[in-house]
Amino acid sequence: MYPSKDNRKKIAMKKLRILVYIIWIITLILTMNAATAQGFNLPDKVPHDIVYFNKTESKKPVIKVVYGRPKSSQAKVFGDLVPYGKIWHTGANEATEIKFYQDVMFGNKYVKAGTYVLYSIPDKDFWTVILNKKTDTYGAYFYNPEEDVARIKVPANSAKPIDVFSIGFLTKKYGSQLVLAWGETRVKVPLYLEDNLITYN
Repeated sequence: MYPSKDNRKKIAMKKLRILVYIIWIITLILTMNAATAQGFNLPDKVPHDIVYFNKTESKKPVIKVVYGRPKSSQAKVFGDLVPYGKIWHTGANEATEIKFYQDVMFGNKYVKAGTYVLYSIPDKDFWTVILNKKTDTYGAYFYNPEEDVARIKVPANSAKPIDVFSIGFLTKKYGSQLVLAWGETRVKVPLYLEDNLITYN
Protein backbone atom coordinates (compact mmCIF):
# COMPACT_ATOMS: atom_id res chain seq x y z
CA MET A 1 0.00 0.00 0.00
CA TYR A 2 1.43 3.37 -1.02
CA PRO A 3 1.61 6.21 1.52
CA SER A 4 -0.96 8.93 1.17
CA LYS A 5 -0.19 12.20 -0.58
CA ASP A 6 0.18 14.01 2.79
CA ASN A 7 2.53 11.32 4.12
CA ARG A 8 4.63 11.48 0.93
CA LYS A 9 4.94 15.25 1.46
CA LYS A 10 6.04 14.75 5.07
CA ILE A 11 8.62 12.14 4.05
CA ALA A 12 9.95 14.42 1.30
CA MET A 13 10.22 17.37 3.72
CA LYS A 14 12.02 15.19 6.26
CA LYS A 15 14.52 14.04 3.61
CA LEU A 16 15.03 17.65 2.52
CA ARG A 17 15.75 18.75 6.10
CA ILE A 18 18.25 15.91 6.51
CA LEU A 19 19.92 16.86 3.21
CA VAL A 20 20.17 20.55 4.24
CA TYR A 21 21.65 19.53 7.60
CA ILE A 22 24.26 17.30 5.90
CA ILE A 23 25.19 20.10 3.49
CA TRP A 24 25.53 22.53 6.44
CA ILE A 25 27.84 20.10 8.30
CA ILE A 26 29.99 19.56 5.20
CA THR A 27 30.23 23.33 4.62
CA LEU A 28 31.25 23.89 8.26
CA ILE A 29 33.98 21.23 8.04
CA LEU A 30 35.31 22.64 4.77
CA THR A 31 35.33 26.16 6.23
CA MET A 32 37.27 25.00 9.29
CA ASN A 33 39.74 23.13 7.12
CA ALA A 34 40.18 26.16 4.89
CA ALA A 35 40.82 28.38 7.93
CA THR A 36 43.40 25.91 9.26
CA ALA A 37 45.03 25.65 5.84
CA GLN A 38 45.39 29.45 5.74
CA GLY A 39 47.10 29.49 9.13
CA PHE A 40 44.29 31.01 11.22
CA ASN A 41 44.42 30.12 14.90
CA LEU A 42 41.46 29.34 17.09
CA PRO A 43 40.37 32.22 19.38
CA ASP A 44 42.53 32.59 22.48
CA LYS A 45 40.84 31.64 25.75
CA VAL A 46 42.53 34.61 27.44
CA PRO A 47 41.50 37.98 25.93
CA HIS A 48 44.12 40.60 25.15
CA ASP A 49 43.70 44.31 25.57
CA ILE A 50 45.38 47.62 24.76
CA VAL A 51 45.35 50.58 27.14
CA TYR A 52 46.56 54.06 26.20
CA PHE A 53 47.63 57.02 28.27
CA ASN A 54 46.84 60.34 26.57
CA LYS A 55 47.16 63.97 27.55
CA THR A 56 43.63 64.49 26.23
CA GLU A 57 41.41 62.44 23.93
CA SER A 58 42.36 64.68 21.01
CA LYS A 59 46.12 64.23 21.49
CA LYS A 60 48.38 61.39 20.39
CA PRO A 61 49.06 58.70 23.00
CA VAL A 62 52.00 59.05 25.34
CA ILE A 63 52.07 55.43 26.54
CA LYS A 64 50.56 52.21 25.19
CA VAL A 65 50.34 48.83 26.95
CA VAL A 66 49.41 45.55 25.22
CA TYR A 67 48.66 42.68 27.60
CA GLY A 68 46.78 39.44 28.22
CA ARG A 69 44.01 39.55 30.83
CA PRO A 70 43.77 36.33 32.85
CA LYS A 71 40.73 35.80 35.05
CA SER A 72 40.30 34.35 38.53
CA SER A 73 37.55 34.67 41.11
CA GLN A 74 40.08 34.26 43.94
CA ALA A 75 40.58 37.31 46.13
CA LYS A 76 44.12 36.16 46.89
CA VAL A 77 45.72 35.72 43.49
CA PHE A 78 49.30 36.69 44.30
CA GLY A 79 51.11 34.28 46.57
CA ASP A 80 48.79 31.54 45.31
CA LEU A 81 47.87 31.46 41.62
CA VAL A 82 50.85 33.71 40.87
CA PRO A 83 53.66 32.77 43.28
CA TYR A 84 55.65 35.29 45.30
CA GLY A 85 59.29 35.83 44.51
CA LYS A 86 59.24 34.58 40.91
CA ILE A 87 59.45 36.47 37.65
CA TRP A 88 56.02 37.06 36.08
CA HIS A 89 55.18 38.37 32.61
CA THR A 90 52.56 40.70 34.11
CA GLY A 91 49.61 39.22 32.25
CA ALA A 92 48.94 36.07 30.24
CA ASN A 93 50.44 34.33 27.20
CA GLU A 94 52.70 36.79 25.36
CA ALA A 95 54.78 38.96 27.67
CA THR A 96 53.18 42.35 28.35
CA GLU A 97 54.69 45.14 26.25
CA ILE A 98 54.72 48.83 27.08
CA LYS A 99 55.55 51.55 24.56
CA PHE A 100 56.73 55.01 25.60
CA TYR A 101 56.29 57.56 22.83
CA GLN A 102 58.73 59.87 24.61
CA ASP A 103 61.43 59.65 27.25
CA VAL A 104 60.07 58.96 30.73
CA MET A 105 61.11 58.59 34.35
CA PHE A 106 60.00 55.10 35.37
CA GLY A 107 60.03 55.49 39.13
CA ASN A 108 63.54 56.87 39.66
CA LYS A 109 64.96 55.38 36.45
CA TYR A 110 65.40 57.36 33.23
CA VAL A 111 64.06 55.38 30.25
CA LYS A 112 64.32 56.37 26.60
CA ALA A 113 61.31 56.31 24.29
CA GLY A 114 60.73 52.83 22.89
CA THR A 115 58.98 49.49 23.46
CA TYR A 116 59.82 47.25 26.40
CA VAL A 117 58.54 44.12 28.08
CA LEU A 118 56.96 44.75 31.47
CA TYR A 119 58.01 42.00 33.87
CA SER A 120 57.36 41.92 37.59
CA ILE A 121 58.29 39.93 40.68
CA PRO A 122 55.27 39.97 43.04
CA ASP A 123 55.75 39.83 46.79
CA LYS A 124 53.50 40.36 49.77
CA ASP A 125 54.42 43.97 50.58
CA PHE A 126 56.53 45.10 47.63
CA TRP A 127 56.83 44.25 43.95
CA THR A 128 59.88 44.54 41.75
CA VAL A 129 58.72 46.00 38.41
CA ILE A 130 61.05 45.57 35.46
CA LEU A 131 61.45 47.00 31.96
CA ASN A 132 63.31 44.66 29.62
CA LYS A 133 64.38 45.40 26.05
CA LYS A 134 63.93 41.85 24.65
CA THR A 135 60.45 42.16 23.09
CA ASP A 136 58.23 39.73 21.15
CA THR A 137 58.56 36.93 23.68
CA TYR A 138 56.17 34.47 25.29
CA GLY A 139 55.58 34.34 29.03
CA ALA A 140 58.66 34.76 31.19
CA TYR A 141 60.43 31.68 29.85
CA PHE A 142 63.01 33.69 27.94
CA TYR A 143 63.55 36.42 30.53
CA ASN A 144 67.16 37.57 30.59
CA PRO A 145 68.11 40.04 33.37
CA GLU A 146 71.02 41.26 31.26
CA GLU A 147 68.41 42.86 28.97
CA ASP A 148 66.87 44.93 31.81
CA VAL A 149 66.80 48.70 31.33
CA ALA A 150 65.02 49.56 34.60
CA ARG A 151 64.16 47.75 37.81
CA ILE A 152 62.28 49.45 40.67
CA LYS A 153 60.49 48.43 43.88
CA VAL A 154 56.97 49.67 44.58
CA PRO A 155 54.50 48.96 47.40
CA ALA A 156 51.70 46.42 47.02
CA ASN A 157 48.41 47.56 48.56
CA SER A 158 45.00 45.99 49.15
CA ALA A 159 41.73 47.02 47.53
CA LYS A 160 38.34 45.62 46.59
CA PRO A 161 38.94 42.39 44.61
CA ILE A 162 38.53 42.32 40.83
CA ASP A 163 38.31 39.10 38.79
CA VAL A 164 40.23 40.10 35.66
CA PHE A 165 43.83 41.29 35.64
CA SER A 166 43.79 44.95 34.63
CA ILE A 167 46.30 47.66 33.75
CA GLY A 168 45.36 51.33 33.80
CA PHE A 169 46.63 54.83 34.49
CA LEU A 170 45.95 57.45 37.14
CA THR A 171 46.79 61.13 36.79
CA LYS A 172 48.26 62.84 39.85
CA LYS A 173 49.50 66.35 40.62
CA TYR A 174 53.10 65.17 40.61
CA GLY A 175 52.87 62.95 37.51
CA SER A 176 51.00 59.76 36.75
CA GLN A 177 50.78 56.15 37.87
CA LEU A 178 50.74 52.88 35.99
CA VAL A 179 48.31 50.70 37.97
CA LEU A 180 48.44 46.88 38.06
CA ALA A 181 45.35 45.28 39.59
CA TRP A 182 44.14 41.73 40.17
CA GLY A 183 42.37 40.06 43.05
CA GLU A 184 42.77 42.26 46.10
CA THR A 185 46.21 43.57 45.08
CA ARG A 186 47.01 47.01 43.65
CA VAL A 187 50.48 48.10 42.54
CA LYS A 188 51.12 51.68 41.40
CA VAL A 189 54.23 52.58 39.45
CA PRO A 190 55.08 56.32 39.37
CA LEU A 191 55.78 57.81 35.93
CA TYR A 192 57.14 61.26 35.07
CA LEU A 193 57.32 62.61 31.54
CA GLU A 194 60.56 64.40 30.75
CA ASP A 195 59.18 67.33 28.78
CA ASN A 196 56.04 67.74 30.92
CA LEU A 197 53.65 67.21 28.01
CA ILE A 198 50.87 66.13 30.36
CA THR A 199 48.99 68.71 32.38
CA TYR A 200 48.26 67.42 35.87
CA ASN A 201 45.21 68.50 37.80
